[in-house]
Amino acid sequence: MSGPTAHRWKRYGHDRLYVQAASGKRLGYCDLTTGAVVLEPGADRVAVEVAVTGHPAYAAAAAARLSAVALADHAPAAIPSSRRPVDDQLPTAGVDTAARPTALEPLTAAAWVDLAHNRPGAAPRVHAVALRREAPVRTFVERLFGVRTEERRWRIGADGEEAVADELAGLDHRWRVLHSVPVGKGDSDIDHVVIGPPGVFTVNTKHHPTAAVWVRGTGFTVNGRPVHYVRHSQHEARRATKLLAAAGVHPGPVVGVIAIVGASRGLTIHAQPDGVHVTARRDLRSWLERQPARLHGAQVHALYQAARRSTTWST
Repeated sequence: MSGPTAHRWKRYGHDRLYVQAASGKRLGYCDLTTGAVVLEPGADRVAVEVAVTGHPAYAAAAAARLSAVALADHAPAAIPSSRRPVDDQLPTAGVDTAARPTALEPLTAAAWVDLAHNRPGAAPRVHAVALRREAPVRTFVERLFGVRTEERRWRIGADGEEAVADELAGLDHRWRVLHSVPVGKGDSDIDHVVIGPPGVFTVNTKHHPTAAVWVRGTGFTVNGRPVHYVRHSQHEARRATKLLAAAGVHPGPVVGVIAIVGASRGLTIHAQPDGVHVTARRDLRSWLERQPARLHGAQVHALYQAARRSTTWST
C-alpha cells in the first residue's frame, strides 16, 4: 500500500499542501506561505512530514521564505531566531485543525542558518568564480588549452559534487541529504551528509575525470600518486559523530564514504579501508540502499533536524 500523498491547494489567498492517507483520510496540511503544519487528531507527524517535504512545491516555498527573511534583515548568513523561517519545525503532537498553528521553539537561542538550502558544490564554485573574475581572459585561454590551474581544480571539484548530488537525489522519501555543510569556523566543509534508515554517512566527492584510481585498504593512489583521502574521510566521519552527539542526537558511528567521479582510466578497489567505503559515483545510491536499516522514521527526522542547523557544525 502506498503512503500518504500531498496535494497542492491554492484558493482564497491560501497556498497549502493537503496530506491524505491512501484510504483518502485527511491527515493535515502545510501552509506554504508560513511553513506551519497543522495535523488532524491522531495523525502521524513523520508520515505527514515525509509527504509534505517530498512535494516539489515545498522546497521552492521554503527557499522563498528563507530569502525573504534574509533580505529583510540584510544579513543572510545570520538570521536571528526571532525572524527564523518556520520551515520543517513541525509540531510534536497532533493539534486541532481549528487552532492557529504555531512553530516550535528553536533548539537553541543562538542564530542559525538552515543548511537544507545549501547547493552542492557551493564552496568550490565560489572559489572558481572568484579566480575567473580576477583574470577572465587568462582563464579563458587556460581552459581553451586545458591548462591545469587552481581555477580548474575548484571548478572540477564543484562539478563532481553536483554529479554526486544528482545520484543522491534518487534516494526515496525515507532519506535526507544535506550538501556543502560548513564545519568549524567555516574553513572546511563536508560535501554531503546523508541520513537514512541505515544511519548517517559523510560523503567526500573526489572528481578525477581522466585518472586511474587504485585502492587497497589505507593505500590510495591517483595516477600512481599517493593521496590522503582515507585519513581525511575517517576524520570527517568521527567529527560528524561527535558534533551530532553534542547536539543531542546520537546516530551511532557515522560512516565515511569516498565517491569517485570520472576515473576514466579505471577505478580498482582491491580492499576497502577500515571504516570507510570507496565507491564509484554511479554505484553510491545502490550501495546506500543495500545497507541494513537500524533507524526508524522518527530517528531519521530528529537527526536531520539537528544536522540542518549550522550551529550543530560550528563548534
